[in-house]
Amino acid sequence: MPAPKPHKPPKGFAKNATVGSMAAYEKLYEQADRNPEAFWGKLAKQELHWFKPWKKTLDWKAPFAKWFVGGTTNMSYNCLDRHLTTARKNKAAIIWEGEPGDTETITYQELHRRVCRFANVLKKLGLRKGSRSIIYMPMIPELPVAMLACARLGITHSVVFGGFSAEALKTRIIDLDATVVITADGGWRRGKIVPLKATTDEAMAECPGVKHCIVARRTNNDIKMKKGRDHDWSALEAEVSDVCPAVELDSEHPLYVLYTSGTTGKPKGIVHTTGGYQLQANMSMKWVFDIKEEDTFWCAADIGWVTGHSYIVYGPLLVGTTTVMYEGAPAHPEPDRFWRIIDKYKVNILYTSPTAIRAFIRMGEQWPKKHDLSSLRLLGSVGEPINPAAWDWYHEFIGGGRCPIVDTWWQTETGSIMISPLPGATPLKPGSATFPLPGVAVDVVDMAGNSVPKGGEGYLVIRKPWPSMFRTLWGDKARFKKTYWSQIPGVYFVGDAARRDKDGYIWVLGRVDDVMNVSGHRLSTAELESALVKHKAVAEAAVIGKPHELTGQAVVAFVTLKQGQKTDDAMANALRDWVGVEIGKFARPEQIRFTDALPKTRSGKIMRRLLREIVTSDKVSGDITTLEDLSVINRLAGQQDEE
Repeated sequence: MPAPKPHKPPKGFAKNATVGSMAAYEKLYEQADRNPEAFWGKLAKQELHWFKPWKKTLDWKAPFAKWFVGGTTNMSYNCLDRHLTTARKNKAAIIWEGEPGDTETITYQELHRRVCRFANVLKKLGLRKGSRSIIYMPMIPELPVAMLACARLGITHSVVFGGFSAEALKTRIIDLDATVVITADGGWRRGKIVPLKATTDEAMAECPGVKHCIVARRTNNDIKMKKGRDHDWSALEAEVSDVCPAVELDSEHPLYVLYTSGTTGKPKGIVHTTGGYQLQANMSMKWVFDIKEEDTFWCAADIGWVTGHSYIVYGPLLVGTTTVMYEGAPAHPEPDRFWRIIDKYKVNILYTSPTAIRAFIRMGEQWPKKHDLSSLRLLGSVGEPINPAAWDWYHEFIGGGRCPIVDTWWQTETGSIMISPLPGATPLKPGSATFPLPGVAVDVVDMAGNSVPKGGEGYLVIRKPWPSMFRTLWGDKARFKKTYWSQIPGVYFVGDAARRDKDGYIWVLGRVDDVMNVSGHRLSTAELESALVKHKAVAEAAVIGKPHELTGQAVVAFVTLKQGQKTDDAMANALRDWVGVEIGKFARPEQIRFTDALPKTRSGKIMRRLLREIVTSDKVSGDITTLEDLSVINRLAGQQDEE
């Protein structure tokens, strides 16, 4: 496909931006590339509070890294305490809205008090530095309070998405060997109560290591409370003070473990530590989102995923901005809920997923048109490459044609954004993540590790350690080495295919197993899906390859149409022909399967692996714990049976 014409940053935006030109970006990048340790060391000193300075910036014994060795700090202190001596003391830290419409605004001073109080609750129950906790909660203010209280004491936490089953929760409790579970009676989702305590009870029945379960009240549904183990959050808080000094923690102290799905049934526990992670979360907020003191920032993800850790809780609070939290579904009670929130709170920066954007496209532009979105000055995209058609819609109907879009690439493993436009500097090409951030040494290589020339395709890798990198897999160093550091010697193997165009822009093509070979032609799912979504009838598409005797692989497309479109043979043939025109006849899908929904994680990623399993084996046997709606897979598998 021809490369889209670049969109230059608006002059007014560039004038006031943190990084206001490509020359400024290139200077920053060159400084970091020339001496990464000096670059990151200088930023760590000027951006964060350290109780004790470090002796060595980086200790790198591949593939294991230690950053700011010997230094002591505390994430909770950097997110809260250091703001209390400034004008931010009475600034809104969190603006929260529940799905039923209830709201709460919490200042930095009040958030600090709440965190200290809950930290004292944890201390009273005997938890201390080195203890481990599971947090299984809805999107309510008690969730970041629990995270920050754990961080304050050095209790390594693992947030488990509130849509996970008892089995998924049990697996994570056991793997982490957690002694406390922090949960709620329930949460609201699409107008219904999600019974979190009941699910927690089912999980804890097989987890004898759990000594305490703390329960916040949200929905006031009937729950069982086991004497001696289960505690009411409010009752415990009534017994403690709101003064709790932050514990001085080693820079490499494990801050959190976040479990992500693997190709096998056992999820991987991604370990992030304190010092380096907080530095890069802080800097990416400033560089990518161009945060200003008066901004209201909304990352419309779930805290159960890494996006929520880095860009709902830790990143925004580190830089002292106002972060918006919303509890429920994006289209409840009507499809304008997102736009209503932006209008109501005058949100300046919106960060969401391409999947959500495509869902909004399907609902129609009449919904955002009902609201004043003029407060927006910057839009962001996360989760997977954003196809150009969705980029254009987002730019026109949400950004009013005036807002730069930062299309970010990163992973649970990287901890923070790795590749992204800088909104005041980078000319934007819709669909491209553009260039790496300063201090991030990405490359596109062949399997021997050689850089591919401009215009070439290969594998995305990171050549040098970075501060927010994950340190290992919890309890499984061998899997850490094998999965990430042995595919291509000497580099971190991302697992994504990528193209570097003639201008040096990076285009992420999707997971390596999402690149298929059809009659000798390499085709990426991103390219095929973009072609399909450009058709005026298509809202969303997911493409996978299945084995084929003649062509090696055949293209199978799962397509969701816009409302009012017919799902018949004529439409399927029209879409095949459309792909033939957009890419070439060799790329025409062998099969078009219409569906009302695609299997996705709550963070918005389409789970193509599950679609591939359905097409090739008629069943799903891999890990499905990150799937948001199991019924989607059941319906698709039912269609397969019917065929």
